This record gives sequence, C-alpha cells and structure tokens, in this order.
Amino acid sequence: MSAGPGLEFEQEINDLEERIAAIERATDRTGADDDQLRQLRLELVHRLKEVYGSLDAWQTVQIARHKNRPYTRDYLTLAFDEFVELHGDKHFGDDRAMLSGFAKLDRFKVMVLGHQKGRTYKERAACHFGCAHPEGYRKAMVKMRLAEKYRLPLICFIDTPGAYPGVGAEERGQAQVIAESMFMMSRLKTPVICIVIGEGGSGGALGIGVGDRVAVLQHAYYSVISPEGCAGILWKSHEHAPKAANALRFTSSDLVRLGVVDDVIEEPLGGAHRDHHQMASRLKTYLSRKLSELESVPVDQLIEQRYEKFRAMGIFDEIAATA
Repeated sequence: MSAGPGLEFEQEINDLEERIAAIERATDRTGADDDQLRQLRLELVHRLKEVYGSLDAWQTVQIARHKNRPYTRDYLTLAFDEFVELHGDKHFGDDRAMLSGFAKLDRFKVMVLGHQKGRTYKERAACHFGCAHPEGYRKAMVKMRLAEKYRLPLICFIDTPGAYPGVGAEERGQAQVIAESMFMMSRLKTPVICIVIGEGGSGGALGIGVGDRVAVLQHAYYSVISPEGCAGILWKSHEHAPKAANALRFTSSDLVRLGVVDDVIEEPLGGAHRDHHQMASRLKTYLSRKLSELESVPVDQLIEQRYEKFRAMGIFDEIAATA
C-alpha cells in the first residue's frame, strides 16, 4: 500500500512508489520497462530501510500520527472475528472516541477496548480526534467489569494524543475517572494486554494502559505529554516540538530500555500505514502468543505480578530522614 502524499522525509519514497505504479499500470510494457521496474523496486526497498532505520523522535511522532495508519477499528476488522460493539457508560452517554466490545481472536474470546480517531474529518470530529471524555473511560470500566465477570481476557489498543481537555470533561471528573480506571485495571481478575498502536499521550493513554503485558508498535510513541504540550510549557512555543520530542525519550527503543514497555512489535518495512494486513497479522500473532502465556497463570499471581511490574518502574534515590 502506498502511504500517499504527506510527510516531508517520505517524499522521495512516495515519488518512487508513484513511478512504480505508473509502470505497473501501463498496458504496453516492454522488456526495458520490466528491467526499470525491478531496479525501482530495489531502490525503493533500499530507501525505505535507510529512512526508517534512522528516524528521529519527531519523525516517529509524525509516523504515529500518519493519516493512513491503521486504527483500532481497522485491527478489529483485520485481526479479530465476530466483533460485537458495546455502547454507553450507563451514566451520561456514548463516547465514540472509545471503542468497546466482544470479539474472538483465534480460540480466545476476548473483550476489546481502544481509542478511535476516525478516518474522515466528520468521523474525527465525532470521535474528538481520539480524545476520550470521562464517559469514554466510564464506558471502558463497565466493560472491564464485564470481562472480569465472564473471565474474558482484556485487550486494550492505545492511540490518543491525550484525554479530552475541555471544560465539560473536567466538570464531569476527567482526572478522577482516569485514576479510577487505572486502579480498576491494577486489580482486574483477568489477563490484560495493552498495546500502543499510534500515539500514547498522557493520562488519556494511561487510562487503559495498566496491563500484564504492555507493548508498543515500532513507530508508535508513549509519553507523559505530547511534544507540543511539553514545548509549550518549557519553551513557551509549539515551534520547539521537535526538540521536546527528542528530550522526552518516548520512542519504542527508549521505552524498552527504560522498562516502560515489555515488547516492541515490529512494523512492516516503511511503517504500518504501508501494509495494514501485514501489521494486523503481526499484531494477531503477538496477542495469541501472550494470551497463551497468561491463561495458565493463577489470578492471584497475575494481579501480584501486575502490581510489582508497575511498582518497579523508574529509578529512585532513598535518603534517610535527618532530625
């Protein structure tokens, strides 16, 4: 799949893809055209490896936000069977930024939660660009309880720049409900797997991010704040977002090194936005393997390991108090 126009550092790659497509569409191809096609394909692979093997933090953010990148609903279509969507928080309303429902993954019956951004502008507006309101997290908690009741593993797809920052969301308890969701996940009596598939921004990501296994896609990011938000605080201007991205250390390699995530799921050459089917296949393989590992762990042990896993994050210096 071609990524289409967009990112500046992908321009040469997009040009090569267009030249290849033009030759493939030709009805009067000659032997010379076939030779040129082979050469262009080799050059494309070389450029993809070169560019995607040396992405900086800001370029990773741009890839994570790519308009053609697969979203939660895409993975539900490509990797799962029999998805039945569940709506509403039984309190205020249905937040389209948070998807939830029953699904099957190979032999496993599961509950799926995930942020949804929307593909068109109309869909994005309806989904608040993936920024969930309090009712989204309350909806998630209702489904968590349901998963626990029926002993269904919980799978969470994280893809949000952050929780919705509006006045109404704050009035309805945004911070409190995220904290409640995190607490509930820490004690949930069923296996929990969380995967950052695009953006993992701030408390909006953490609200469905406490799991027995936490993974991140190769070109996704997971951070306490967005680069723009960090730049606005530290340098008083969003123009410094690339500098902030580098300072935040939130790329997949950083996250594994710092112990924030357990695994990195490799993306197809050129990013997930170039091959949805292959990315979904890799994601499905990872989930099936981890579900098989977790199903044999006793519930009490599962909860204890989950607690210890998050308690162990970070580096601290302890200094004895002086009189």
